Amino acid sequence: MKFRFRRQGNDPHREKIKQDLFAFSKTVEHGFPNQPSALAYDPKLQLMAIGTKSGAIKIYGAPGVEMTGLHKDTAAVTQIHFLYGQGRILSLLDDNTIHLWEIVQRENRSHLVEVHSFNLPGRPGIESTSATRVTVMLLKLSCDLLALGTEGGGVHFLELTTLTLLNKSLFQDEIMQSVPEEYKCGKSLGPVESLQEHPQDSDKILIGYSRGLVVLWDLNSRHVVNLFLGKQQLESLVWERSGNSFVSSHSDGGYMVWAVSSSNPCTHDPISSTVPYGEPKHMPITHPSLFLFAPLVLFSGGMPRASYGDRHCLTILQDSSHVTLDFTSRVIDFFTIHCTDKDKEFDDPSALVVLLEEELIVIDLQMAGWPTVPAPYLAPLHSSAITCSCHISNVLPKLWERVISAGQQQCPLQNYENWPICGGRNLAPDPKQKELLLTGHEDGTVRFWDASGVSLKPLYKLSTANIFQTDCDHNDSLTQAGEEEWPPFRKVGCFDPYSDDPRLGIQKISVCKYSGKLVVAGTAGQVIVMVLSDEKSDHMIDVATVDLLQDREGFTWKGHDRLPPKSGSVVFAPGFQLVVLVQCMPPAAVTAVTLHAEWNLIAFGTSHGFGLFDYHRRSPVLARCTLHPNDSLAMEGPLSRVKSLKKSLRQSFRRIRKSRVSGKKRVQEANAQLAEHDAEVTPVQRRIEPRSADDSLSGVVRCLCFADTFLRDGTHHGPTMWAGTNSGSVYAYALDVPSQEKFSEQSVEALLGKEIQLMHRAPVVSIAVLDGRGNPLPEPYEVSRDLAKAPDMQGSHSVLIASEEQFKVFMLPKVSAKTKFKLTAHEGCRVRKVALSNFTSISSEEYSENALVCLTNLGDIHMFSVPALRPQVRYDCIRKEDISGIASCVFTKTGQGFYLISPSEYERFSLSARVITEPLCRVDVERPHDLSQQIIMMLKIQHFITEMNYISKF
Repeated sequence: MKFRFRRQGNDPHREKIKQDLFAFSKTVEHGFPNQPSALAYDPKLQLMAIGTKSGAIKIYGAPGVEMTGLHKDTAAVTQIHFLYGQGRILSLLDDNTIHLWEIVQRENRSHLVEVHSFNLPGRPGIESTSATRVTVMLLKLSCDLLALGTEGGGVHFLELTTLTLLNKSLFQDEIMQSVPEEYKCGKSLGPVESLQEHPQDSDKILIGYSRGLVVLWDLNSRHVVNLFLGKQQLESLVWERSGNSFVSSHSDGGYMVWAVSSSNPCTHDPISSTVPYGEPKHMPITHPSLFLFAPLVLFSGGMPRASYGDRHCLTILQDSSHVTLDFTSRVIDFFTIHCTDKDKEFDDPSALVVLLEEELIVIDLQMAGWPTVPAPYLAPLHSSAITCSCHISNVLPKLWERVISAGQQQCPLQNYENWPICGGRNLAPDPKQKELLLTGHEDGTVRFWDASGVSLKPLYKLSTANIFQTDCDHNDSLTQAGEEEWPPFRKVGCFDPYSDDPRLGIQKISVCKYSGKLVVAGTAGQVIVMVLSDEKSDHMIDVATVDLLQDREGFTWKGHDRLPPKSGSVVFAPGFQLVVLVQCMPPAAVTAVTLHAEWNLIAFGTSHGFGLFDYHRRSPVLARCTLHPNDSLAMEGPLSRVKSLKKSLRQSFRRIRKSRVSGKKRVQEANAQLAEHDAEVTPVQRRIEPRSADDSLSGVVRCLCFADTFLRDGTHHGPTMWAGTNSGSVYAYALDVPSQEKFSEQSVEALLGKEIQLMHRAPVVSIAVLDGRGNPLPEPYEVSRDLAKAPDMQGSHSVLIASEEQFKVFMLPKVSAKTKFKLTAHEGCRVRKVALSNFTSISSEEYSENALVCLTNLGDIHMFSVPALRPQVRYDCIRKEDISGIASCVFTKTGQGFYLISPSEYERFSLSARVITEPLCRVDVERPHDLSQQIIMMLKIQHFITEMNYISKF
């Protein structure tokens, strides 16, 4: 046997097949960048760049045009600047290094690569490290010179063609003699807060110091042209288009307009000083913009601290129009898309782009009322915290169109053709099939995303909150604030970190893409059956209750209450509408759910048991309690036994929730206790330790599935339902399902056919039935509608049971073990996610194989043949410390996967050599000189000079 296995493993033909089937790659990041810290825009190339605190730079253009670069050191990006029209980017990190990036062409596609880095040196004996810390960068429009303002008050100039410092660097002692004494602080003028190039004279720059002093400096003559003596702490500067005036913003919540005149070299008073929201003691105006468009003034901040210190606002002023955009997260930066032609009289801005801490907002400045523009990418996936997800492959065109139609009726302005950031070309071919990613959220919503391509686009949002009477509505106070006359707030954005009621949270989702049926299950035991409808409806809520304890005596529920459904008639918009609400009792969180639309059945499980429900007849079919009599959580968990188990249920549920969040910590503490009591406790001798029947949470239902297979005998197949629990128990029920003509007349009946207890009592993660050829059974309606081949019902079926520790295949109907694979050969390895995926060869579409895909708690992915369970390949995918990423992973049926790398981003990866979704785009640029080649040449010259100087010493 060993010899045969070795021959197969070294078979060159098999290795070639595996190479054609399997290949691991992380392809694209969907969603909104986590912790954005910088923003830039190139008006010529029409590209936007976002920097993050983790050191990433992401470039976006037209939908599908995306590029990502990552600095070698994990340091926050504090500033980024495009070299106008050149496809180059300068980035400043908080470690005081400056990096140059280029968009380069490789294999007929564009990539973002780092070309060079630079660190500003200090003047020995004069400037400390903090004094040379860069506070602001100014890239001149000629793109040949970079000005760097520092904390020490100096301004340095870097020649970009050679990345060398010029001797025209300006130090504050050169202008100290021109400055009044009250603006001096010893030998310092304070940090440089802003640098702005004169819009009409490129030889002059405006230098703003934190204490309020502003200097107009002539680069050629190296002298002060004008002094502007502000009396408030400076935040930022911006030129008016003609160069005859500029605007300064200050920490007192006001801004000032200053006239630039050669006849008055020292100006004490501005033309005007405005505090838009009253007297001082306001939040600073951090970013003003002034446009000659009758005129249009934009600024962020400036709100009264006492009344609105918790608001994140941006104000738009134009004539008598005044709007205060009220965001739910902090403003990072903003820019406008406007005319850059110097010969034009007006800036004529068309759009305002605001980068917030949690989302991107675009405002149309040309339409009346300044409406928001829907974004085709960078959607805030975490507008409410993601609690679960579900992927649907190969969505039928009819279902796709109906979902899009429902979404368009929710958001009529959802037209991406007006998206203003449209640089580059998307070269990716149209996807061969449509894909949906469904995300469940803490606020009770389910969001539908177009996951067919690189850009994850929002399609439709389903809310379940309107079915229930919730405890509170946090939007009341916000609505009341929006109705006040002053300030004129307007709520903008969809990021909403609050939830009306934590019981609304979605825990599980199951969809039938052929019938338009959807089941969503929540935190308070609610299981909601819905159907897709194209018309609006108005009806009462049909409620059915299923008691999973089956009136077991001596148990009392002390957890949260159920969500009470609304008593009156409820209006449902076109989209998914309620069929029936099934309420599990006790109302514990639903841990598993599955749907079989062809049989009109749903199955659901909690920590107490599982149930089977006929949603056509609105009647329960089965309820089974899975609690073990000696279950320790009967004492400390979801149930409390009145006579002998008297612990508080609320305390128990806190422990359950805590165990989910901090399970790893508890394991570490337990290991530490074992180490401390080494002399008293017998050390564990086996890598797979049998678990006690009374282990915590043993009754939790982990997985459910329906299958048409052989359970009663080997000659008659029929509907079955399977359930797996945390204690390693598997229950198989034979179902008597009437024909479609008799659905209304006859009820479904369930009879326990088999009960399997795994030897080591490891939690059952997944159950799947395989046909006579070892293939997974088709989905409901696939065969009856000629959408898939009929399964092999002649050969012997088998059931694949995946536990946390091993995979095992049992022959049906005798349930005799056929083959198994123990995954716990490595210490601490546990199965977390399992899926059956189909892999098509990259060499031929005619050849494909099914494989069992497994993600472990160590973050690695293992793939096995089915049903033989032979290991095929293994890949490192997720860091083992990233517990939330591992828990959020979802596999697709075509060999791809998604997992959360942050609360707002999904990492997409592919395990298939053929099915890959990745950016394929091109940005064409014209560069006056190739910086990368010049930099390499300069480095060679510098190295040569150093060598010659060394030789000359001898």
